[in-house]
Amino acid sequence: MPETRKIGPFEVSAIGLGCMSLSHAYGPPPPEAQAERVLTGAVEAGYTFFDTAAVYGLGHNERLVGRVLKPYRDRIVLASKCGMTRGEERDLNGSPERLKQTCDESLARLGVDVIDLYYLHRWDKRVPIEESVGALADLVAAGKIRSIGLSEVGAATLRKAHAVHPIAALQTEYSPWTRNPEIAVLDACRELGVTFVAFSPVARGFLAGGASEPEKFGKGDFRKAMPRFNGEAFVANLKLLETFAAIARDAGCTPAQLCLAWLLQKDSTIVPIPGTSNPDHMIENAGALHVRLSAETVARIDATVNERTVAGARYPDAMQATVDTEDWAA
Repeated sequence: MPETRKIGPFEVSAIGLGCMSLSHAYGPPPPEAQAERVLTGAVEAGYTFFDTAAVYGLGHNERLVGRVLKPYRDRIVLASKCGMTRGEERDLNGSPERLKQTCDESLARLGVDVIDLYYLHRWDKRVPIEESVGALADLVAAGKIRSIGLSEVGAATLRKAHAVHPIAALQTEYSPWTRNPEIAVLDACRELGVTFVAFSPVARGFLAGGASEPEKFGKGDFRKAMPRFNGEAFVANLKLLETFAAIARDAGCTPAQLCLAWLLQKDSTIVPIPGTSNPDHMIENAGALHVRLSAETVARIDATVNERTVAGARYPDAMQATVDTEDWAA
């Protein structure tokens, strides 16, 4: 399997590193030294695509990534996101003025002159997507960003945005237990030549076996509010793990590697970006590049974990309202 893939004008490692968990979302962030080991170890392991955002730790993640990866800047492709902050406060706002202000703040925190791939983190539905993307196009023209991405939008919105300026990448959750991209947006990406970046590719740790006890989630872990990790839905989902782990054993890999190999074999334009605060897991994830899945193994995965067998919504209502992705329930 090729170890690199294309995103816009860039050639990147086929598996990138999602940096969010080094600053927030899955409980208390790791010690700074551990986060640094993950980032520098990833470069040494061959990762060349790193994904951060202004909202991750409200500026902390960009400062961390910028500082640690500065010596490797000419070897990596750096992605960040805008549209969910006001300074270092959380605020969904897609106005052109806010996006341009956020870009300047991100450039300063990252310590760089230009961001390689800059995503609209969420579409602010009060602002036409054409206006928000138009502001990002202005940033390309100004030399502050090199390419434009979108996050958590559907096929129709992608097409509207792409008509304003070429979109290099679209980022949405995708794994065996989150199949929403298969409704329409994967086809739209192929049609338009947009790379699909898959976040949470191991199901927020669940399919890797690292989230089987929600009562042990740390303070601030946003999975506590996610329906799939609660009540009867979680009990039902736990029943999938034993079979999934058995498929991984038969394939000669770990469950996390099984998820990533499944994605890599789906389409050559998919780039998964697993996140982790564990240096060993980062190395494990990279090993998925060497896993080959038979048609029989893929069929077993698809029969075990899919939109019909997974219980519970992906997001709680408030979070769901901020996304534009297609939903199986619609």
